[in-house]
Amino acid sequence: MGVFDRLGAEYEQIVFGHDPDAGLRTIIAVYSTARGPALGGTRMWAYPNEDDALADALRLGKAMAYKAACADLPLGGGKAVIIGDARRDKTDALMRAYGRQVERLGGRYITTADVGTTVKDLDVIAETTRYVTGTSGGSGDPSPVTAHGVWHGLRAVAETAFGDAALTGRHVVIQGVGKVGSGVARMLKQEGARLTIADIDAEAARALADEIGADVVGAAEALEVPCDVLCPCALGPVVTDKTIGSFKCAAIAGAANNQLEQPALARGLAEDGILYAPDYVINAGGLINVADELHGYDAARARRKAESIADTLREIFRSAESEGITPSEAADRLAESRIAAAG
Repeated sequence: MGVFDRLGAEYEQIVFGHDPDAGLRTIIAVYSTARGPALGGTRMWAYPNEDDALADALRLGKAMAYKAACADLPLGGGKAVIIGDARRDKTDALMRAYGRQVERLGGRYITTADVGTTVKDLDVIAETTRYVTGTSGGSGDPSPVTAHGVWHGLRAVAETAFGDAALTGRHVVIQGVGKVGSGVARMLKQEGARLTIADIDAEAARALADEIGADVVGAAEALEVPCDVLCPCALGPVVTDKTIGSFKCAAIAGAANNQLEQPALARGLAEDGILYAPDYVINAGGLINVADELHGYDAARARRKAESIADTLREIFRSAESEGITPSEAADRLAESRIAAAG
């Protein structure tokens, strides 16, 4: 098997960068620039090996292209990973070296923050590349707009699953209450939803529960709590070969990336009568926020654009119903058709 077959021939460009003086090892995967430059975050993670790092960059880069297309942004999709422990290995020198790698791509790839990188890191990266967004002098932390988009998406989910967009009285279980999950929780509580929250940081979960009046369960228990909507907002897949068939909810919709361990599991959810909101559609608010910075950041404009996530989900749910496919398949078709039309 040739290297192109092994890596996936559909990717436009895969770049391996190395700066031994700064300790940098990075992989940038550009999936598509058909709709515009490939915008995607930089993930810094202590991958066990380079094969795992490459697999993550490829998977996330394709997802970013699909996310941008479904959000109808004039952008392609890509992703970068830096191999290293962000708590131990991150330095300003390393971030500057990474910025130089991005600059060499001449604008085909624009970077922003992801797991293991922060707005502060983006400010350092911006010292050596023009192709960065989400800095403190621009759109900053995208979490509030991500949460805003998820909340509007949840209303489209409720409308499809229950016939009423109102979330008042609906029981929502939120798994993961970091910046995005806690933001979603506060919006839902204000609307009158009944909340159960969980987080691996039990102290953080309890503090939020005391603030807004929510129930708390252990992180491992959250997926099996009977509820109307399960809202995953943590890391890692929640729908796996082990968990499929155990959910006691009518819908799964949340901010977490890669909620399905494998695409085929979407069919299992549909067979169980569970409505699934494709993660890269409902969580696109963060991308919308940093993309707005490219045109001179306007917070109100970014929030309005994030609200359109609800309309996109309604379109996807209608297509899935009429064509007899899953919402995941309908979302993929929407993204692929938009990328193909641009190409």
